[in-house]
Amino acid sequence: MTDDKIALRDLLEKGSDASLLREMIGFAAQRLMELEAEGLCGAGHGERSPERVNQRNGYRDRDWQTRAGAVELRIPKLRKGAYFPAFLEPRRTSEKALTAVIQEAYVQGISTRSVDELVKAMGMEGISKSQVSRLCAEIDDRVHTFLARPIEGEWPYLWLDATYVKARRDSHIVSVAVIVAVGVNTDGRREVLGMTVGHSEAEPFWVEFLRSLARRGLRGVKLVTSDAHEGLKAAITKVLSATWQRCRVHFMRNALVYAGKSQRRIVSAWVGTAFAQDDAAAARKQWRQVADQARPRLPKLATLMDEAEADVLAYMNFPVQHRVKLHSTNPLERLNGEIKRRSDVVGIFPNENAVVRLIGALLLEQNDEWAVQRARYMTLETIAPLGDNPPVSLPALAA
Repeated sequence: MTDDKIALRDLLEKGSDASLLREMIGFAAQRLMELEAEGLCGAGHGERSPERVNQRNGYRDRDWQTRAGAVELRIPKLRKGAYFPAFLEPRRTSEKALTAVIQEAYVQGISTRSVDELVKAMGMEGISKSQVSRLCAEIDDRVHTFLARPIEGEWPYLWLDATYVKARRDSHIVSVAVIVAVGVNTDGRREVLGMTVGHSEAEPFWVEFLRSLARRGLRGVKLVTSDAHEGLKAAITKVLSATWQRCRVHFMRNALVYAGKSQRRIVSAWVGTAFAQDDAAAARKQWRQVADQARPRLPKLATLMDEAEADVLAYMNFPVQHRVKLHSTNPLERLNGEIKRRSDVVGIFPNENAVVRLIGALLLEQNDEWAVQRARYMTLETIAPLGDNPPVSLPALAA
């Protein structure tokens, strides 16, 4: 505390120094981060305490853009988990990425008038070519580092989903698939594990994406949840040797196509009785009963249920506490919605690099937000046993 008072007095003695406000902001922000880190560790920096639950692991530098100017921050790092100060503006990088994409389109001469109008509507000023280049390089480096980082630990659950955006390629406008992978590790924490763009969802595309995750360290996957993308099931078996869960929500949309408009609500409730069962055996039994009863009047629906039974009910073989998050890709819906919202602002991306830049920056910041959430996505007690090396409980010592 004495050191803090000395540092504060030194700042105040500067009096009319133009940088005083900026340095005062930096001083206060640094103290807030140190206090938050002490709370997460259970003890002060370098303090020996039986209440300590974590260790400090150095710092990472980051510039914080404020109205008083750029403030240099040293963000504490922890040995276990991650720390990101809540007071930092959470959307800054993605807004910079959006700016870069828009200005890149302007520099390339694409819809100059509409880009100018969009820039004004967002409250931005014109940016020169050199500024665009510097901005793009800064964002590209951060996004590449994030998407290529090592994947550590075991990840029992993986969700995959695809969103489509428009981009220019060879003077043509094409539809580009943006694939996002999100996983939960044996600590119950959720992270964005990877992203890629492509023009085909054939098996080789999925195999290469999953292999890229495996090369970075992805292991311990027990269940992969996704829509019924072409070639994906075979790729999961080939690369991850994991069980595939077909998204229940997307399956129901496909199933209701075979029911008349007046019957859709009834059919939805009918099939839903299988999902309401307590265990996998009861769910499969109820599923077959519904399929058999539907066969005379809705033979195509019954055939679809016969073919999809194992894939749609795969999640029933996992802990009951996790099932509500495993049966569909709904955990990615909010993230996909934000991707679509940002993409709609751009309209047509000037190239695929711009797609990676904007969406990669968005995923990076979403990952930072998840990292600082106090509550785990799944409780440690229920997910830890799914690891290849589950924790061992030692017997209590005799009195």
